[in-house]
Amino acid sequence: MPTEFSIGSLTLPRTAGLAPMAGVADRAYRILCKEHHASLLVSEMISAKGLCYGDPKTAQFCTITDAERPMGLQLFGSEPEFMAKAVQIVLPYQPDWIDINMGCPVHKVIATGAGSALMQKPDLAADIVRAAVSVSPVPITVKFRAGWDESNRNAVTFARKMEQAGAAAVAVHGRTKTQLYAGKADWDIIRQVKQTVSIPVIGNGDVTNAESCFQMYEQTGCDLVMVGRGSYGNPFVFSEIAAAMAGKPYQPPTLAEKMDTMLYHIRLILKLADGKPPELAIREARKHAAWYISGLHGAAAFRARCYQLQSYAEAEQLAADVKEANPS
Repeated sequence: MPTEFSIGSLTLPRTAGLAPMAGVADRAYRILCKEHHASLLVSEMISAKGLCYGDPKTAQFCTITDAERPMGLQLFGSEPEFMAKAVQIVLPYQPDWIDINMGCPVHKVIATGAGSALMQKPDLAADIVRAAVSVSPVPITVKFRAGWDESNRNAVTFARKMEQAGAAAVAVHGRTKTQLYAGKADWDIIRQVKQTVSIPVIGNGDVTNAESCFQMYEQTGCDLVMVGRGSYGNPFVFSEIAAAMAGKPYQPPTLAEKMDTMLYHIRLILKLADGKPPELAIREARKHAAWYISGLHGAAAFRARCYQLQSYAEAEQLAADVKEANPS
């Protein structure tokens, strides 16, 4: 199995990358996953129109730190002219590539004609990619789903259109828009896309450990596996996959190491809070803390405490109580 793959002139390790996840994969999350050997990172979704209209909140998503590279910026929008202008706006932030989101199933994105709504308008989607490619010196990639619903699973023809429009790579989540995140991801459609196009194909959906990562590589032939929800409370998954791909032994984290990582993650969130007061920033940490606790003895009560966290000191006490309730 190859150990590297390329997007344009960018060569990356063929282990596993972190999927873009709005409201989850912020800078703290990305840095943590990179420290655990995620091969690439992608920003949260950035509105092309928001960029064009100068929304300061939108622009703050564009900054890329050295610790995060290689990293792409992900844009969403439904109008070619706005997408081209947005690409030009983000170029000074020096993204390693720019990804266009055509897979988000959330209603407020669909309602604007963006995200997976574009899978119903492949010609418009191709025009958006062409507009982005025409002004970008860095690769343009596209992330989309298996299709809109079970009756419209058009990922294969859609991928071909994206390639013809100039996309340097495509990422395919093996669920339809109507599935949202339920049910099982269809890896076979990722395989079909890989067999159809000549550009790199990134597979996404239901990879939670090294075993499932290897299975996706074997079953689909994809060039890279992308992990999303499988990394919730589990940045260690990237270390596990990197070790397995290198043929090295992997030692799963102890409970103490998990709790130490949870606290480190919370410290990162507080440190990178962009001026938010700690009492607000700690709210962003609550769901992450809860994910680290899943599956442990007393998890339900501990998760309830996670969602009430008011300070880092409370998080420290929570970690101590979790360890006490789950002796090794």
